[in-house]
Amino acid sequence: MSVGTSTQSNIKSNGNHAAHGYQTAQNPATLEEIGKVPNTNLDTIPTVFQKARDAQKVWARTKCSVRKKHILKMRDYIVDHAEELAEIVSKDNGKTRMDALATEVLPAALAADWYAKNAKHHLGPKKLPMSTFLFFNKRNELHRVPLGVVGIISPWNYPLSIPFGEIAMGLMAGNAILLKVAQATILVGQAIEKIVAAGELPEGLFHHIVGSGGAVSKTFFENKIDKIFFTGSVATGKTLMTAATQTLTPLSLELGGKDPMIVLEDADLERAANGAAWAGYQNAGQSCGGVERVYVQEKVYDKFINLLSAKTKAMRHGADRNFDVDMGAMTTEEQLNTVKRQVDDAVKNGAKILAQSKAAENTKGYFYPATLIVDVNHRMELMREENFGPVIPVMKFKTVEEAIELANDSTMALTSSVRTRNVSLGKKIARKLESGATTVNDHLYTHGQLETPWGGWKESGLGRTHSSLGFDEMTQPKLVNWDIIPSKRNIWWYPFDKTSYEAILAAMRFNFTKNPFSWIVNGTKLTVFMIGRMFTSWKV
Repeated sequence: MSVGTSTQSNIKSNGNHAAHGYQTAQNPATLEEIGKVPNTNLDTIPTVFQKARDAQKVWARTKCSVRKKHILKMRDYIVDHAEELAEIVSKDNGKTRMDALATEVLPAALAADWYAKNAKHHLGPKKLPMSTFLFFNKRNELHRVPLGVVGIISPWNYPLSIPFGEIAMGLMAGNAILLKVAQATILVGQAIEKIVAAGELPEGLFHHIVGSGGAVSKTFFENKIDKIFFTGSVATGKTLMTAATQTLTPLSLELGGKDPMIVLEDADLERAANGAAWAGYQNAGQSCGGVERVYVQEKVYDKFINLLSAKTKAMRHGADRNFDVDMGAMTTEEQLNTVKRQVDDAVKNGAKILAQSKAAENTKGYFYPATLIVDVNHRMELMREENFGPVIPVMKFKTVEEAIELANDSTMALTSSVRTRNVSLGKKIARKLESGATTVNDHLYTHGQLETPWGGWKESGLGRTHSSLGFDEMTQPKLVNWDIIPSKRNIWWYPFDKTSYEAILAAMRFNFTKNPFSWIVNGTKLTVFMIGRMFTSWKV
């Protein structure tokens, strides 16, 4: 994901950061100033941490049913203020209100609902099955223990749904939360404050920190934060990992995506083209799990690109005033320039722009047209580095094996998709694709399915959010072990003698022998020795 934590071009940082500074927000679709948010005085961070730790100790002792009530109040606030939240996201990020409602507000409500209702099941103690009869007297139970104070550093491309999902997950797991949103969408951070306030949490359990990503992350490490969840660029993720080595702070990283889509010759081409357009152009292409590369089998290549070309030309981009556009603005001028450079470089090296979307009137913001581009290859930066813009490059292939090889030829491995009417074949191909998630005949929606894990391989990051795996990331595993029958000694305890040696040997033979006679003989030896050890003291 090509989003960092440094100051972006549509944000101005003013004044002394520690005391009087503020962030000025700008609508990337109109370039109008839309608000100001004061910076957090970073000198107060140690006090913030202490309040968070104190509140978390109490919160960790509360029942899931109590936490659930707080989170569901947040869900209800989101539902009741859905249109207001969609408008805030739209103005702060540049996406359309439809985009904001469908991919930000609705997923946030779904997240609150799912985490609240499923935490008890996923976080409750779980009995572990006995691995061998040799430990018949032992029982094991796995508990999930809250991490403590969790930091969330969130991106500007999904400024509501990404951080809020992690907030709800972290709170239900029993943690305190320190949130740092992207400076490019700072007003959404204020909106999240209101959502959380509606949950009526204990004082000190949640804090929103405003400031530069570098300064805030530094204070997180200095104050020994228990874990950081970061969503952003590969480069910033690597910087955080380097810093984390000094304190061994655990990280969950959701980074870049260069997601491929494979179209087989038997695919429903109409659905494939519709799906490619949505997953490639949605949010102006600023989706880490969006379609960034398309590979089409040569027999249907021409028909597919004709369909996608027509749909691309029919797209309308511009400022969202009367729900009369399909695609909004890019969020930052920096990202807009990256898209321009990659496309210009590809065209210079032989690629061809086949179709682009139409601009609405008076588009003066950070807009780039939805762009279909062909005659590309893997030597081009456009096909190797994350574009993070509304650009769909298409290549043809001959065999399924070639398509798989092309799809896997990337340093990033977040999501992927396969289009085919043969679902069995699609699933078979999916298992061979290097990505955290692969969808058959769809793309870019599993982030909204809270029961499914989200995350990738390679440089796409570490760890997972969402699902039971997300709860695992928000907790520490703790094993509790006990005896069901009180005993004096285990068979491997002191004192050592030839009898104890033979007992261990009998235990191994009893456990692994295939000979019934040997099993009986060694089982008898082991039983006699164990009874002696369990009920007699060590005479010294």
